[in-house]
Amino acid sequence: MVKLLKVHGSENTFFLFDLTQFEKQPSLSSIAKLAVACQKSANPVFKNIDGILVVTNSTHPDCLGKMIVINADGSRASMCGNGLRTVTRYLAERYQKKQFHVETDQADLAVTSEPELAPNVPAFGVEIGPIRFNQAAFPFANLHTATIQNQPLPDLDHDLRFSAIAVPNPHLISFVSKAVLQSDRLEKLGTRLNSKNQYFPDGVNVSFATILGENRLFVRTFERGVGFTNACGTGMSATSLAYAINQSGGDFDRLVTVFNPGGMVKVHAVCRAENYQLQLIANATTLGYITIPTTALWQHQFDQANYQQTNEETAYQAWVKAIKN
Repeated sequence: MVKLLKVHGSENTFFLFDLTQFEKQPSLSSIAKLAVACQKSANPVFKNIDGILVVTNSTHPDCLGKMIVINADGSRASMCGNGLRTVTRYLAERYQKKQFHVETDQADLAVTSEPELAPNVPAFGVEIGPIRFNQAAFPFANLHTATIQNQPLPDLDHDLRFSAIAVPNPHLISFVSKAVLQSDRLEKLGTRLNSKNQYFPDGVNVSFATILGENRLFVRTFERGVGFTNACGTGMSATSLAYAINQSGGDFDRLVTVFNPGGMVKVHAVCRAENYQLQLIANATTLGYITIPTTALWQHQFDQANYQQTNEETAYQAWVKAIKN
């Protein structure tokens, strides 16, 4: 039997898949096919996930584990902030640790347990990085600039201004009016830049944000490899950094509250002598536990799974309702 957890961070929903339970570990290509099959499934437990969080052992000092992120379309993401919080919770409970590091594709990131957001709404803080602005980190081309910092890009849009920040996932960010946010412009631009195009050949996450007040944002993201999701942790982190840079002339230390369709997060954005640091703080919710025969899993026979739901989503939704009132 194979065990999986169904989890979410800000309603960004995943299966958490611990490879250490296997004597012979499955390949990442088979897990990528599993992610695609889940997305296409009619089974309500398996469909409409945003990806699979693969957890395995790390050989790096101070790291309790390694996280690999497989998107719903089977592609591999270099980082996932919402997913990292759920992996942090899994490892924290498994090893009874409150502070440690998790190995990701491009960095070993510091993570920590945080006070509950509300009863039965566990919270965790995770470092987001590495942070880059250079053209090669995305990459982008044919935009006539080496970096993109709060500037117009007429090849992409006739009146919006953009910033580009990789954390390390590539993000293109624009601060927009409420009317623009509610229009179809984000969907059109996100679809365009994640299809074959001359500007972002590998695709890019696109976020539109509105400023609700001092250090208060609403962010909506069209994610590369997924499309619209309830929240994007690296997107909210990169947008908070863009906000802080645009609002500050130099050094800063800001705790930014970011609302999203799935709830709310806090992003601690710090700059000291042009050294940027980001920490994403929000929920890590376990929706339920799945057991399924090994053969059935790899043959995508999801009707053979047993699903035990928790009551954590009820607590989370009560918290979301409270913060929106």
